[in-house]
Amino acid sequence: MFVSFPQMPDKLTATEQEIVEYITGHRDEFLYMTIGQLSAALDVSEATISRFARHVGCCDFKHLKRVVIEQTVQKGPAQKLTNTLQMRREDFLNDWMEQQQYNLQKTLELLDQDEFSRAVKAIRGAHRVFLYAKNASRAPAQLLEFRLGRIGIDVRRIPSGGSELLESLSSMCADDLVILFGFSKVSAEGRVILNYQKRAGFKTILFTSRVYHDEKHRADINLFVYRGEESEYHSMSAPIAVVDALVLALSAQMGTAAVDRLEAIRKMKIEYGKQL
Repeated sequence: MFVSFPQMPDKLTATEQEIVEYITGHRDEFLYMTIGQLSAALDVSEATISRFARHVGCCDFKHLKRVVIEQTVQKGPAQKLTNTLQMRREDFLNDWMEQQQYNLQKTLELLDQDEFSRAVKAIRGAHRVFLYAKNASRAPAQLLEFRLGRIGIDVRRIPSGGSELLESLSSMCADDLVILFGFSKVSAEGRVILNYQKRAGFKTILFTSRVYHDEKHRADINLFVYRGEESEYHSMSAPIAVVDALVLALSAQMGTAAVDRLEAIRKMKIEYGKQL
């Protein structure tokens, strides 16, 4: 779950967005911090943090912490995992697998379930589904393309950039859906897609590792995935898990239509498999 405040202004400054990001992504650490420690962690003044607290409807920093405490459920396994990772570095495989458990748990806590349900509904209702991803984010995008195609969804990839991207956008209509993989930031091409959406009317879903985007960089539906801290090696475990969860939830809603498609593929493999 995202942290909610007594009042959320329509517009936050870049510094205030960073404060929201930090509090939401580091709840346990934040609850034990003084205003001075938070100031040092974010490299902002204590006065800036105090102004932020008042801007979101809190009387002061202590009130801000009480608001977060009321929304936070302390989870033993998460704290245990954090301690383990701080103490052990000799067993890379074990440490990495434990880190993935933490990433998945963090994603489950911060991913809005209503947004997830809306994403499933949007995919099912779309005439065509377009995918946009660059660099490492192509991996979960390719998996989603494969999974959706197998259950009969008309899914296509948007070229990574240039005139080919614009030509692809020009063919889209209001019944289409674009799924973008942005994670830490929305690329220049992603911003073009979100901007053109206003003209063409298609819907958008954004996979993101940011808990807050300003209006220019927000999609209709935003799916949060935790991939590790900014300074860490970023994992694709959470994005891939959410991709598979989307496909499973979609298949459940489609019922026999999804199963029939897979059965047809199985029969074709039996008939033609030896010839390929």
